[in-house]
Amino acid sequence: MTKKKNPYTGSNFEDFLAEEGILEECRAAAIKFTLARELERTMKKKRISKAEMARRLHTSRSGLDRLLDPENTSLTLHTLAKVAAILGQRISMVPA
Repeated sequence: MTKKKNPYTGSNFEDFLAEEGILEECRAAAIKFTLARELERTMKKKRISKAEMARRLHTSRSGLDRLLDPENTSLTLHTLAKVAAILGQRISMVPA
């Protein structure tokens, strides 16, 4: 009996995700996870409560919770820019 060869042997993980059609979805989730954790870290460092951050963003506490939810990838650039400005940060992109 011949052993079936794994089609992904020797490929990298991004190739696998691309072949499965989920590469961009996974990239978006990873970016959102990183942004959410960075926002939480910066809020803690600057001693900004969730209630205060929600007030500064002109949103509800539940709106802020959605922003901090790493699984919710529906973040707009407008919201991201507002958050960065409030925290004294700036948005930058590094070429791939």
